[in-house]
Amino acid sequence: MNGVEPLYRRDPDAWNRYLAEGNASQPRKRVGADALVFDQDGRILLVDPNYKPDWDLPGGMVEANEPPPAAVARELVEELGLSLRVDTLRVLCLDWVSPHGPWDDSLMFVFDAGTLGPDQVAALRIGDHELSAFEFCSTGEAQSRLRPRMWLRVRAALDAREARQIAYLQDGQPFTS
Repeated sequence: MNGVEPLYRRDPDAWNRYLAEGNASQPRKRVGADALVFDQDGRILLVDPNYKPDWDLPGGMVEANEPPPAAVARELVEELGLSLRVDTLRVLCLDWVSPHGPWDDSLMFVFDAGTLGPDQVAALRIGDHELSAFEFCSTGEAQSRLRPRMWLRVRAALDAREARQIAYLQDGQPFTS
């Protein structure tokens, strides 16, 4: 060193302002968090959002400074009245989605929310004005209802669940280095 004390030591407030400026100018990413939820017959829970043409997994966008598992737990309560402990959710898949249409790039998580018992299934209710329906679907039904990009993510999440691994995708395709 040249004998000058670094800014972070001599003026911590100035250092924090410097970091805040950098933080304000760096890119932001949209982050989504969805859940794979199963019934006792192994069918996948899908929701029918009324603001887009295809069915989807339950979940949604992560709010500012919200951890993705907390976001998916919040969305499950808001959308379906389903309350799950955050610490029971396990990451199955992370998909980096490149810019498309009006959207910048994003990071999309899929969490394993486990298998619901009959009482939990019976208690599901649409609690969000964004949904028009929900249904447990076979894998084939899910594939036909989900948009292709989403199906790739779900397929990877299902495989990761079976292998007890985490899948990392880029635009729905396995990342290979």
